[in-house]
Amino acid sequence: MESRSRRAFLSGRRLSKSPWEAFCQRLRSAVAGTFFEFEMHEGIGSARLIPKQPGDVHHARTLCAEYGVVLALDGVPHAARLGDQHVLWLEPGRDMAGCQRLEPGSRKWFVQPGCLLGELEAAGLQQFADLPCHITVAAWLADRTLCDWEAGNTYKSGLEHASVLLADGVSVSLGPFGERNQKPLKGLRLQQMVPQLFQMAVHPDAQDCRQADLWPGRYRLDALLPVPGQTANLAHLLLGHGGDLGWVDWIVLDQDLAQPQVEPPYAQRYTSQRDAGTDLGTRAADLDARIKTLFDPADVFPYPGQDI
Repeated sequence: MESRSRRAFLSGRRLSKSPWEAFCQRLRSAVAGTFFEFEMHEGIGSARLIPKQPGDVHHARTLCAEYGVVLALDGVPHAARLGDQHVLWLEPGRDMAGCQRLEPGSRKWFVQPGCLLGELEAAGLQQFADLPCHITVAAWLADRTLCDWEAGNTYKSGLEHASVLLADGVSVSLGPFGERNQKPLKGLRLQQMVPQLFQMAVHPDAQDCRQADLWPGRYRLDALLPVPGQTANLAHLLLGHGGDLGWVDWIVLDQDLAQPQVEPPYAQRYTSQRDAGTDLGTRAADLDARIKTLFDPADVFPYPGQDI
């Protein structure tokens, strides 16, 4: 039997591609990493990209925004309910798994998203000893259950800096932000975002949330409301971000500051239903929606609520 493509060639007609097929074709030809396309289910396509270099992720973001495809971090259980829209799963692999001291003898480590927690432990970061050794740094950072420090205590993560690719294609560097930090905000995007985040942090809703033992929201706005003696850190907004706010290119961990989230078996782990139905939960959800809109107004990344 003659194929459709052969008949089209012989007749001079070109078969039209669906938007999903066009997306996959363009992405496959643009990236150096490994691309897998899964079988479509009820007209919905999904695929996985294991990037070889940061530029692969940038290409993926551009095409996802153009074709309305959700860009979701693989390995995070919270982003799994995406069956009603096209999805590209990003899996940070071994080509983006660097882990090294910033300089000899330094207690600060430059870490890429594909590095495994077991590798961090082997390097001497013992705060990861009781966490799953097989998950990536990207999955750890995005997992709300593993980044559930007490309200105002996000400094215990040891996270100092993070480079993040946002939904509009802008890469921003997030880090400490306080009276001792004299470094100006780099780039128009940060100059617009940061004042709005601090305005949210002083809002009565955020102030009431800060009084809870455990932060009731999905996104750690309490990073800007630290306990006395600690400095606000914009990078801490990414702790437990669920893959909803952006793609993390790399982070810097301070080995001296990092502490385990809780003792095993993680008795106080995050649940999206922790404060559901309460006034505080409602106000926390409103803050979450505002943060999500600020970071990702076009919903390129998964929308909060898909992990309920």
